[in-house]
Amino acid sequence: MKAQELLNERSQQGEHAFVELRVWQVPAPVRGSAHTYKYRLAYVVDGLCLVRFDNEAGKGDHWHRGTLQTPYIFTTLPNLLADFWRQVDAWRN
Repeated sequence: MKAQELLNERSQQGEHAFVELRVWQVPAPVRGSAHTYKYRLAYVVDGLCLVRFDNEAGKGDHWHRGTLQTPYIFTTLPNLLADFWRQVDAWRN
């Protein structure tokens, strides 16, 4: 099985910001993760990535808020998306 793209969206969030959501189903877990999804969810303002959730090979599931990186406990895709949007909303406020 090859990687299957499940989500590929980019949407403007005002004049200077956008959100990019990328999720793939992969044949085997990414090194450091226990599930078969590869993902990168990002909120970018004026060219700076302010919030990002991803599971880079070797690092496993984690998220970034500005320059801080924190481990993330992945449960489901809907929860991942909800957690991402919660952090984007927190950053905006």
